[in-house]
Amino acid sequence: MNYINEKKVNLLSQGNIIADRIVSYNSNEIDNLLKKYSKEIKSRIMLLDEKGIVINDSYDVLNGTKLEHWEVVEALKGKSVAREHELEGYGRVMYVTVPIILNNKVYGSVFISFSLEEVYNNVNKIMRNYFLLAMLCIVITGFISFIFAHVISTPIEKLTEGIKKMYQGNLEQKVEVIGNDELTNLAHAFNMMSTKLFQVDQQRKEFVANVSHELRTPLSAIKLLSESLMYEEKTAVETYREFLKDIVLEVNRLDKIIESLLALVDIDKGKLELNYEITYVNYLLEKLIHSLKPIAEQKKISIDFICSEKIQIELDRIKIQQALTNIIHNAIKYTPEGGKVDILLYSENDSVTIKVKDNGIGIPKESLPHIFERFYRVDKARARSTGGTGLGLSISKQIIELHQGEIEVTSEVDRGTVFYVRLPKNISIRS
Repeated sequence: MNYINEKKVNLLSQGNIIADRIVSYNSNEIDNLLKKYSKEIKSRIMLLDEKGIVINDSYDVLNGTKLEHWEVVEALKGKSVAREHELEGYGRVMYVTVPIILNNKVYGSVFISFSLEEVYNNVNKIMRNYFLLAMLCIVITGFISFIFAHVISTPIEKLTEGIKKMYQGNLEQKVEVIGNDELTNLAHAFNMMSTKLFQVDQQRKEFVANVSHELRTPLSAIKLLSESLMYEEKTAVETYREFLKDIVLEVNRLDKIIESLLALVDIDKGKLELNYEITYVNYLLEKLIHSLKPIAEQKKISIDFICSEKIQIELDRIKIQQALTNIIHNAIKYTPEGGKVDILLYSENDSVTIKVKDNGIGIPKESLPHIFERFYRVDKARARSTGGTGLGLSISKQIIELHQGEIEVTSEVDRGTVFYVRLPKNISIRS
C-alpha cells in the first residue's frame, strides 16, 4: 500500500538523521535525543552497539539486552532495512534499522519500532468510508437514473399512445410535454402534425360532403325531369323541348363541376405542369375580354381594359387565362345590369399586377376570408341560380400561386369588389 510505503521511507529517513546526529553527541545527550525523536515520530527508538546490544532505549526497558532480529543483523552489515511484523499481543509493527557508520566502519545501529495498528485502522476507516461513499453514489445514481428514465419514458409512452389512437382513426391527439429538450420538440412536432392531419381530415369530409351535395342537385333535377317525361302519356313537343333544355343545362353543370374537380385533383397531387412561354399579357387580356363581352352585353355591362405599357413575361398562358376567366366572369355575374367592370394592367416593382374592379353587389366583410375556399359561396341560393359551384376562385388562387404569384381581394357590400392578381416578372424556380 502506498501509505505504508511512504511511512517506511519516512522512518528510514528519520533513522538516518538520528544515526548522523548520534556520532557527535555524548551519552546524556543521546538519551535526550532518542526520547525527543521517539515522541515526535511516535515510535520506540533504540541505539545498539556493533554486537547488537541495546545501549539506549527510549522506553528505558531493554537497555543491555542483545537483539538478534534480522533487521539488526542486516544493519550491522551496513544496510538500512525495514520490514513489517505481526506480533502477538501487539499487532502489526514495522522494524527499521539504520547502521551507524564512521570512517567506513559500522559502530552500531539505530533501531526503530513503529506500531502500524493506527495506520491500518486509519486505512480501514478510509476504505469503509470509500465503500459507504461508493454505495451512496450507487444509490443516488440509481435514483437519478430512475427519475431520468421516468422523465424520458413518460413522454415516449404518451407519444406512443397518441400514435396508436391516431392509427385507430382518432386524429385529434395532443401530447403535453413540459420542458425544453429534444423530446419536447418532438412532442410539439407531433401536436402540429396531429392538428394538420385533423384539419386535412375535416377538409376531406367537408369536401366529400360538398361534392356529394353538388352532384346530387343536378342529378336529382335530371331524374325528376326525366321521370316527368316518362310518366306523362300525352306531352306537347314544346314541353319535351323545354324539359330537355333543362336537362342539358343540368348536364352542363355536372360537366363543369367534374371538370373543376379534376383540375383541383391535379393541383393537389402536383400533377399540374406549367408550360411557361413568353406571353404578352396585354394581348392575353384583350382576347379574354373579347370572349366574355357577349355575356356582359346581355346585362348591358361595359368592360374597359386600361393599360399604359406593353408587358411581356413568362407564364402558362392557358392556365392563367383559366384563372383570370373565373375572376372576370364572377365580376360580370355579380354586377347588376348597367354596371361596369374595369380591368387594369400595370407594372409594380418586380411584379405585374392585373386589377379587376366592378361596381357590383360586393362581398360581406365576414365572407372575405373564405371566398377562396372550395365550395364556399356567399349566397348559395343566388349562386345556384347563376350556375356557381364555389370552385372557380379556389382553382384561380392555386394556379396563381403555382406561378409564384398572389391574389388579394377588397370589397364593400353594394359598392363593388376589386381583385388584385400579382405575377412575378422573373420566375426563378419553376414547378
